[in-house]
Amino acid sequence: MKQLITVLITIGLMGYGFGVVAGPEEDRIAFQKYYTSRFSDTPLDDFINGIYSIDAPSREQWEEIEEFPPYEIDIEEGQVLYETPFANGNSYATCLEDGTLKARHQYPYYDTQRQEVLTLELALNECRQSNDEEPLKYGKGAIAQLSAYMALQSRGEPINVVVPDEPGALAAYENGKEFYFSKRGQLNFSCFDCHGSSAGMNVRADRLSPALGHPSHFPVYRSKWGGMGTLHRRFKGCNEQVRAKGFKPQSVVYRNLEYFLTYMSNGLAFNGPGARK
Repeated sequence: MKQLITVLITIGLMGYGFGVVAGPEEDRIAFQKYYTSRFSDTPLDDFINGIYSIDAPSREQWEEIEEFPPYEIDIEEGQVLYETPFANGNSYATCLEDGTLKARHQYPYYDTQRQEVLTLELALNECRQSNDEEPLKYGKGAIAQLSAYMALQSRGEPINVVVPDEPGALAAYENGKEFYFSKRGQLNFSCFDCHGSSAGMNVRADRLSPALGHPSHFPVYRSKWGGMGTLHRRFKGCNEQVRAKGFKPQSVVYRNLEYFLTYMSNGLAFNGPGARK
Protein backbone atom coordinates (compact mmCIF):
# COMPACT_ATOMS: atom_id res chain seq x y z
CA MET A 1 0.00 0.00 0.00
CA LYS A 2 2.77 2.46 0.89
CA GLN A 3 4.53 1.77 -2.43
CA LEU A 4 1.27 2.41 -4.28
CA ILE A 5 0.79 5.73 -2.48
CA THR A 6 4.36 6.73 -3.34
CA VAL A 7 3.78 5.98 -7.03
CA LEU A 8 0.53 7.94 -7.06
CA ILE A 9 2.17 10.93 -5.38
CA THR A 10 5.04 10.85 -7.86
CA ILE A 11 2.66 10.85 -10.82
CA GLY A 12 0.44 13.54 -9.32
CA LEU A 13 3.25 15.95 -8.49
CA MET A 14 5.41 15.71 -11.56
CA GLY A 15 3.38 18.47 -13.20
CA TYR A 16 4.06 20.79 -10.29
CA GLY A 17 7.81 20.22 -10.15
CA PHE A 18 7.65 18.06 -7.02
CA GLY A 19 9.03 14.56 -6.82
CA VAL A 20 9.48 11.89 -4.21
CA VAL A 21 13.20 11.72 -4.97
CA ALA A 22 13.67 15.47 -4.54
CA GLY A 23 15.11 16.81 -1.31
CA PRO A 24 13.35 19.30 0.99
CA GLU A 25 15.04 22.34 -0.52
CA GLU A 26 14.19 21.32 -4.07
CA ASP A 27 10.60 20.81 -2.90
CA ARG A 28 10.49 24.25 -1.28
CA ILE A 29 11.78 26.01 -4.39
CA ALA A 30 9.23 24.22 -6.59
CA PHE A 31 6.42 24.81 -4.09
CA GLN A 32 7.04 28.54 -3.85
CA LYS A 33 7.55 28.88 -7.59
CA TYR A 34 4.18 27.24 -8.21
CA TYR A 35 2.38 29.95 -6.20
CA THR A 36 4.45 32.95 -7.26
CA SER A 37 3.95 31.95 -10.90
CA ARG A 38 0.25 31.33 -10.55
CA PHE A 39 -0.40 34.50 -8.54
CA SER A 40 2.24 36.66 -10.19
CA ASP A 41 0.72 39.93 -8.89
CA THR A 42 1.29 38.84 -5.29
CA PRO A 43 4.75 39.53 -3.82
CA LEU A 44 6.30 36.46 -2.21
CA ASP A 45 6.38 37.97 1.27
CA ASP A 46 2.64 38.80 1.10
CA PHE A 47 1.56 35.15 1.00
CA ILE A 48 1.63 35.22 4.79
CA ASN A 49 -1.78 36.90 4.56
CA GLY A 50 -3.58 33.85 3.18
CA ILE A 51 -6.60 34.52 0.99
CA TYR A 52 -6.14 38.25 1.55
CA SER A 53 -2.92 38.11 -0.46
CA ILE A 54 -4.82 37.25 -3.65
CA ASP A 55 -8.34 38.66 -3.16
CA ALA A 56 -8.52 42.46 -2.99
CA PRO A 57 -12.16 42.83 -1.80
CA SER A 58 -11.61 40.36 1.04
CA ARG A 59 -8.38 42.13 1.95
CA GLU A 60 -10.17 45.46 2.36
CA GLN A 61 -12.65 43.91 4.80
CA TRP A 62 -9.86 42.10 6.65
CA GLU A 63 -7.77 45.27 7.04
CA GLU A 64 -10.76 47.00 8.61
CA ILE A 65 -11.18 44.09 11.03
CA GLU A 66 -7.49 44.22 11.93
CA GLU A 67 -7.88 47.83 13.11
CA PHE A 68 -9.70 46.36 16.12
CA PRO A 69 -8.59 42.71 16.13
CA PRO A 70 -11.11 40.26 17.56
CA TYR A 71 -8.21 38.33 19.13
CA GLU A 72 -7.02 41.16 21.41
CA ILE A 73 -8.79 39.67 24.42
CA ASP A 74 -7.24 36.27 23.68
CA ILE A 75 -3.77 37.84 23.63
CA GLU A 76 -4.45 39.48 26.98
CA GLU A 77 -5.66 36.18 28.40
CA GLY A 78 -2.60 34.46 26.97
CA GLN A 79 -0.32 36.97 28.66
CA VAL A 80 -1.98 36.34 32.01
CA LEU A 81 -1.60 32.60 31.54
CA TYR A 82 2.04 32.96 30.54
CA GLU A 83 2.95 35.25 33.44
CA THR A 84 1.09 33.32 36.15
CA PRO A 85 3.59 31.10 38.01
CA PHE A 86 2.96 27.39 38.46
CA ALA A 87 2.21 26.08 41.94
CA ASN A 88 5.91 25.25 42.41
CA GLY A 89 6.98 28.80 41.55
CA ASN A 90 8.33 28.01 38.09
CA SER A 91 6.85 29.39 34.88
CA TYR A 92 6.76 28.76 31.13
CA ALA A 93 9.94 30.82 30.85
CA THR A 94 11.67 28.15 32.94
CA CYS A 95 11.22 25.66 30.10
CA LEU A 96 12.02 27.84 27.11
CA GLU A 97 15.46 28.07 25.61
CA ASP A 98 17.28 30.98 27.28
CA GLY A 99 14.01 31.74 29.09
CA THR A 100 12.85 33.96 26.24
CA LEU A 101 9.22 34.68 25.47
CA LYS A 102 10.12 35.27 21.82
CA ALA A 103 10.17 31.58 20.93
CA ARG A 104 7.31 30.99 18.46
CA HIS A 105 9.58 31.17 15.43
CA GLN A 106 11.77 28.36 16.81
CA TYR A 107 8.98 25.84 16.14
CA PRO A 108 8.35 23.35 14.70
CA TYR A 109 11.69 21.59 14.78
CA TYR A 110 12.97 18.07 14.68
CA ASP A 111 14.45 16.93 17.99
CA THR A 112 17.32 14.62 17.09
CA GLN A 113 17.47 13.10 20.57
CA ARG A 114 13.77 12.32 20.79
CA GLN A 115 13.54 11.49 17.09
CA GLU A 116 10.32 13.42 16.57
CA VAL A 117 8.92 16.80 15.54
CA LEU A 118 8.18 19.21 18.37
CA THR A 119 5.67 22.05 18.10
CA LEU A 120 5.09 25.08 20.31
CA GLU A 121 1.82 23.79 21.73
CA LEU A 122 3.37 20.43 22.56
CA ALA A 123 6.28 22.18 24.28
CA LEU A 124 3.92 24.33 26.35
CA ASN A 125 2.01 21.31 27.62
CA GLU A 126 5.19 19.35 28.30
CA CYS A 127 6.39 22.34 30.31
CA ARG A 128 3.23 22.22 32.38
CA GLN A 129 3.52 18.50 32.99
CA SER A 130 7.19 18.75 33.98
CA ASN A 131 6.08 21.23 36.64
CA ASP A 132 3.28 19.00 37.95
CA GLU A 133 0.51 20.95 36.21
CA GLU A 134 -2.36 19.40 34.27
CA PRO A 135 -1.94 19.63 30.48
CA LEU A 136 -4.25 21.95 28.58
CA LYS A 137 -6.65 20.63 25.96
CA TYR A 138 -5.21 21.02 22.48
CA GLY A 139 -6.90 22.87 19.65
CA LYS A 140 -8.60 25.80 21.32
CA GLY A 141 -9.05 27.63 24.59
CA ALA A 142 -6.10 28.36 26.87
CA ILE A 143 -3.50 26.61 24.69
CA ALA A 144 -4.52 28.76 21.70
CA GLN A 145 -4.44 31.91 23.82
CA LEU A 146 -0.95 31.11 25.10
CA SER A 147 0.21 30.38 21.59
CA ALA A 148 -1.37 33.61 20.31
CA TYR A 149 0.43 35.69 22.92
CA MET A 150 3.75 34.07 22.06
CA ALA A 151 3.09 34.34 18.32
CA LEU A 152 2.66 38.08 18.70
CA GLN A 153 6.17 38.35 20.16
CA SER A 154 7.63 36.63 17.08
CA ARG A 155 5.86 38.72 14.46
CA GLY A 156 8.28 39.59 11.70
CA GLU A 157 10.72 36.80 12.56
CA PRO A 158 11.69 34.70 9.54
CA ILE A 159 10.42 31.17 9.11
CA ASN A 160 13.50 28.96 9.05
CA VAL A 161 12.60 25.31 9.62
CA VAL A 162 15.60 22.99 9.37
CA VAL A 163 15.45 19.38 8.20
CA PRO A 164 18.62 17.72 9.52
CA ASP A 165 20.34 15.35 7.13
CA GLU A 166 19.46 12.22 9.04
CA PRO A 167 16.98 9.41 8.41
CA GLY A 168 14.52 10.28 11.18
CA ALA A 169 14.16 13.94 10.20
CA LEU A 170 13.84 13.15 6.52
CA ALA A 171 11.26 10.47 7.29
CA ALA A 172 9.18 12.95 9.32
CA TYR A 173 9.39 15.48 6.50
CA GLU A 174 8.42 12.91 3.87
CA ASN A 175 5.54 11.71 6.03
CA GLY A 176 4.17 15.24 6.23
CA LYS A 177 4.67 15.71 2.49
CA GLU A 178 2.92 12.43 1.69
CA PHE A 179 -0.03 13.35 3.87
CA TYR A 180 -0.32 16.76 2.24
CA PHE A 181 -0.53 15.42 -1.30
CA SER A 182 -2.49 12.20 -0.65
CA LYS A 183 -6.20 12.11 -1.41
CA ARG A 184 -8.52 11.01 1.37
CA GLY A 185 -12.07 10.91 2.59
CA GLN A 186 -15.34 10.32 0.78
CA LEU A 187 -14.69 13.43 -1.33
CA ASN A 188 -11.26 12.06 -2.34
CA PHE A 189 -9.48 15.39 -1.82
CA SER A 190 -5.91 16.12 -0.78
CA CYS A 191 -4.78 19.26 1.02
CA PHE A 192 -3.20 20.37 -2.25
CA ASP A 193 -6.43 19.86 -4.19
CA CYS A 194 -8.03 22.70 -2.23
CA HIS A 195 -5.08 24.94 -1.45
CA GLY A 196 -2.94 24.26 -4.52
CA SER A 197 -4.69 23.40 -7.76
CA SER A 198 -7.96 25.03 -6.60
CA ALA A 199 -6.45 27.98 -4.72
CA GLY A 200 -8.28 31.19 -5.62
CA MET A 201 -11.41 29.34 -6.72
CA ASN A 202 -14.75 29.63 -5.00
CA VAL A 203 -16.36 27.10 -2.71
CA ARG A 204 -19.83 28.48 -2.23
CA ALA A 205 -19.26 32.10 -1.13
CA ASP A 206 -15.65 31.61 -0.03
CA ARG A 207 -12.41 31.58 -2.00
CA LEU A 208 -9.79 28.95 -1.25
CA SER A 209 -6.52 30.31 0.07
CA PRO A 210 -3.07 29.37 -1.30
CA ALA A 211 -1.07 26.98 0.89
CA LEU A 212 2.11 29.04 0.75
CA GLY A 213 2.36 30.92 4.05
CA HIS A 214 -0.47 29.01 5.74
CA PRO A 215 1.37 28.25 9.02
CA SER A 216 2.66 31.81 9.39
CA HIS A 217 -0.47 33.38 10.86
CA PHE A 218 -1.61 30.73 13.34
CA PRO A 219 -3.19 30.54 15.79
CA VAL A 220 -6.13 32.40 14.29
CA TYR A 221 -9.41 33.85 15.42
CA ARG A 222 -12.05 32.48 13.05
CA SER A 223 -15.46 34.07 12.87
CA LYS A 224 -16.83 30.57 12.19
CA TRP A 225 -15.35 29.36 15.48
CA GLY A 226 -16.11 32.47 17.49
CA GLY A 227 -12.67 32.18 19.07
CA MET A 228 -9.03 31.22 18.69
CA GLY A 229 -7.84 27.95 17.25
CA THR A 230 -4.50 26.34 16.55
CA LEU A 231 -3.12 25.11 13.23
CA HIS A 232 -3.92 21.53 14.23
CA ARG A 233 -7.53 22.43 14.91
CA ARG A 234 -7.66 23.66 11.31
CA PHE A 235 -5.99 20.48 10.05
CA LYS A 236 -8.60 18.40 11.84
CA GLY A 237 -11.44 20.52 10.49
CA CYS A 238 -10.16 20.27 6.92
CA ASN A 239 -9.94 16.49 7.14
CA GLU A 240 -13.46 16.25 8.45
CA GLN A 241 -14.77 18.59 5.73
CA VAL A 242 -13.64 16.12 3.07
CA ARG A 243 -15.27 13.39 5.18
CA ALA A 244 -12.02 11.82 6.24
CA LYS A 245 -10.74 10.86 9.66
CA GLY A 246 -9.74 13.86 11.71
CA PHE A 247 -6.67 12.99 13.77
CA LYS A 248 -6.16 14.42 17.24
CA PRO A 249 -4.32 17.74 17.51
CA GLN A 250 -0.61 17.13 18.23
CA SER A 251 -0.77 13.62 16.82
CA VAL A 252 2.42 12.57 15.05
CA VAL A 253 0.76 12.86 11.64
CA TYR A 254 -0.26 16.49 12.24
CA ARG A 255 3.11 17.44 13.72
CA ASN A 256 4.81 16.02 10.63
CA LEU A 257 2.32 17.86 8.42
CA GLU A 258 3.09 21.12 10.23
CA TYR A 259 6.82 20.40 9.80
CA PHE A 260 6.50 19.94 6.04
CA LEU A 261 4.12 22.83 5.45
CA THR A 262 6.11 25.29 7.54
CA TYR A 263 9.31 24.30 5.76
CA MET A 264 7.58 25.12 2.47
CA SER A 265 7.17 28.70 3.78
CA ASN A 266 10.83 29.17 4.74
CA GLY A 267 11.97 32.69 3.98
CA LEU A 268 8.59 34.25 4.75
CA ALA A 269 7.80 35.78 8.14
CA PHE A 270 5.64 34.76 11.07
CA ASN A 271 2.75 37.22 11.51
CA GLY A 272 0.34 35.52 13.90
CA PRO A 273 -2.06 35.63 15.48
CA GLY A 274 -4.47 36.35 12.67
CA ALA A 275 -8.15 36.83 11.95
CA ARG A 276 -9.97 34.73 9.38
CA LYS A 277 -13.57 34.06 8.38
